[in-house]
Amino acid sequence: MKEPTIYILEEVRRTIERVDEEVVVEIVETLAAAPKIFIYGVGRSGLMGKAFAVRLVQMGLDVHFVGDTTTPIVEGGDLVFIISNTGETMSAVQTANIVRRLGAKVISVTGSSHSKLGVASNIVLELTQPRDDQKKRMAPLGTIFELSCMVMLDSMVPMLMNSLQQNETSLRRRHAIWV
Repeated sequence: MKEPTIYILEEVRRTIERVDEEVVVEIVETLAAAPKIFIYGVGRSGLMGKAFAVRLVQMGLDVHFVGDTTTPIVEGGDLVFIISNTGETMSAVQTANIVRRLGAKVISVTGSSHSKLGVASNIVLELTQPRDDQKKRMAPLGTIFELSCMVMLDSMVPMLMNSLQQNETSLRRRHAIWV
């Protein structure tokens, strides 16, 4: 059982090592300045986005997930954060194109900056992954992308906390308590 675990951990590490740190800083600065943040993703990419949205809400940011019934309309100046491994998911690409026409800024997390989503974005966090037969056997479909995405987004949290002058105590005050 260790073989897939070690493979996945190593590939996530390699994927993250390829990330441009200047892009990460730009994303953190953009998130901190956004009046409203909208997050979008389909399937497991959407789940990574929802997990990130929770952290942003805990920092006191105005965050919405595209498709929820209470999501307001995107306006000029807002930020739309889209996650798609392939960058070719039709709804993700359409969302990027529509909100850019409205004057919103688009940040994408994708496996290819040259994808349709990457081209439609203002800022691209590219998470390139292995393209080998072992990946198909050990980490099928988007496993490496999704885990790398989660780690990258969670690693931005302390940077954003610093930028917004937040700490764990202030986040805990906004932490959901289920009863």
